[in-house]
Amino acid sequence: MATSPFRYFISLFLLLLCFEACLRVGDAKAGCIERERQALLHFKKGVLDDYGLLSSWGNAEDKRDCCKWRGVECDNQTGHVIMLDLHGTGQDGMGDFQILGGRISQLGPSLAELQHLKHLNLSWNDFEGNLPTQLGNLSNLQSLDLGYNSDMTCGNLDWLSHLPSLTHLDLRWVSLSKAIHWPQAINKMPSLTELYLSGTQLPPIIPTISISHINSSASLAVLDLSENDLTSSIYPWSFNFSTSLAHLDLSYNDLNGSIPDAFGNMTSLAYLDLSWNELRGSIPDAFGDMTTLAYLHLSSNKLRGSILDAFGNMTTLAHLDLSYNDLNGSIPDAFGNMTTLAYLDLSSNQLRGSIPDAFGNMTTLAYLDLSVNELRGSIPDAFGDMTTLAYLDLSSNQLEGKITTWMGGSLSDLIVLNLRSNEFNGSIPSSLCQLKQIQMLDLSSNNLSGKIPKCLKNLTAMAQKRSPVLSYETYYNLSIQHYYVDSTLVQWKGKEQEYKKTLRFIKSIDFSRNKLIGEIPIEVTDLVELVSLNLSRNNLIGSIPTTIGQLKLLDVLDLSQNQLNGRIPDTLSQIADLSVLDLSNNTLSGKIPLGTQLQSFDASTYEGNPELCGPPLLKRCPEDELGGVSFTSGLSSKKEDIQDDANNIWFYGNIVLGFIIGFWGVCGTLLFNSSWRYAYFQLLSKIKDWLYVITIVNMNRIRRSLQG
Repeated sequence: MATSPFRYFISLFLLLLCFEACLRVGDAKAGCIERERQALLHFKKGVLDDYGLLSSWGNAEDKRDCCKWRGVECDNQTGHVIMLDLHGTGQDGMGDFQILGGRISQLGPSLAELQHLKHLNLSWNDFEGNLPTQLGNLSNLQSLDLGYNSDMTCGNLDWLSHLPSLTHLDLRWVSLSKAIHWPQAINKMPSLTELYLSGTQLPPIIPTISISHINSSASLAVLDLSENDLTSSIYPWSFNFSTSLAHLDLSYNDLNGSIPDAFGNMTSLAYLDLSWNELRGSIPDAFGDMTTLAYLHLSSNKLRGSILDAFGNMTTLAHLDLSYNDLNGSIPDAFGNMTTLAYLDLSSNQLRGSIPDAFGNMTTLAYLDLSVNELRGSIPDAFGDMTTLAYLDLSSNQLEGKITTWMGGSLSDLIVLNLRSNEFNGSIPSSLCQLKQIQMLDLSSNNLSGKIPKCLKNLTAMAQKRSPVLSYETYYNLSIQHYYVDSTLVQWKGKEQEYKKTLRFIKSIDFSRNKLIGEIPIEVTDLVELVSLNLSRNNLIGSIPTTIGQLKLLDVLDLSQNQLNGRIPDTLSQIADLSVLDLSNNTLSGKIPLGTQLQSFDASTYEGNPELCGPPLLKRCPEDELGGVSFTSGLSSKKEDIQDDANNIWFYGNIVLGFIIGFWGVCGTLLFNSSWRYAYFQLLSKIKDWLYVITIVNMNRIRRSLQG
């Protein structure tokens, strides 16, 4: 059957289409649009690049394809630049930042040439000056991140209305103090879903304007206005939020008044942070209706009243922080219904009564802080069911009884255990030695007695070296945000790094202020990762272990107010980073080892040990006196270590001053008075002649007597 001309035509047409598509793709692979390449090079000229982050940008033959430049992404079909991501970088959030800088206003014309740009990220850099209004020409922009450029300012946000496709806007820590009409400008962005304006110094909102003006769009899901010193008791609560709002952060402001019941109407809200404000009154009952809430942070306010039983209805809650308020009453048994809770902080309130057995139902709990309250009774045995606990702080309460033996076996994942300042008695159970992950163990200020368990060497998290560089946070500055049931909840805030399932704490043992007896177990010195060891104010006897020098990372050592005896071991001087040392009020004897940093501590470090001697104490050692070595000469050999001794500074200062005055008193006079200078040197000549004659006469006399 013959093929019709029409079929030939169709086949040829399809072949040409495929050929044209291949050519288009080939052109795209050959490089980006020349006009946009030149715009990027012009952008580079206006940037301070001390770290060479833009070294791949250039005119050399191997650098002509701007689609391969660092931070640049092009459309595979058209070759147009669609993304420019040059956010600053660092190493694990600590130092060695690689950033760009320059006047942002000078970069506006270059950026405006990238008409097809969809994503622009210049965050975490050192750009300064006014934001260029030319950014409003990027009508295809979907994501704009300029946050954390603290010297960048913007007095007018009207240009945002020309970005109809923008869904993500991050201006954190960009100064908006002069942007008076910022709510109206935000209101003109119909596609906006994420808005981050924390730390932007937002100006006060006119009373007739409610924050609801920035949310007339039904699309806004994330709103962060934290750290802005917003003050009011009315307009921030005039919410008319759409049902799409899932994340609201108003923390670190000066908001006052009560929390409105209207929050109960936010049926999609999953993240709410109202911490660090001046909010008063009680927690609204309507919170019990927020069945989608996963994160609730109300700490550091002035909330009063009891904790609601309605919290038991919040079965999706993973993080609850009510700390640092004035809440009273008992902890509701209904807490046991929150079976998804991973983080609970009720510390620093006025809670009374006992700890409910219902806590045993919270089998997903990883962080529990009930410290600084007025809780009584013993630790419930039901705690043994919370096998996922990594952090437990019950300190500064009135809890009593013995530390249960099951704690070591059941809570084997504990990283921090703090029971200080309670009324626990009995001995320290050896079962605590089963806490293989423990990094901070504080049992201080109780009524514990008996000996310190020798099995402490089994605390392998403190005994095993894992890295020569110790990375930790001090106990008093904990920032634990982790163990989320649904990690996608926190990705809205763009802080995924804060929610890694890792804990970094100071490695510490504190058994101080008890009634412990016996010797310091030598096994303690096997805990080579230990940073802080406090055994003070007990009844410990014996000597300081000679192997104490194995604790190379030790920063704090307090053995004061015990009955320790013997000499201070020389190995203590091997701990180079020791910054806090207290051996006072024991019965230590002998000479404080010389030639070490032990002399750099104040004398109070060693006071209350009558038999101790040597610097920095004023008492000289017998061997120094017998050997003819005076205390003064000993001090002068260690001038760099005792510069703070006012008497010695005064002594040496007077010597130097006397020498200067004497030297210039004589030499200056001879220099400027010629007659005195002539008489002085004539006298020296006569003295020289007299000495010469006397010497010759005496030598001749001696010679004659020898010959006779």
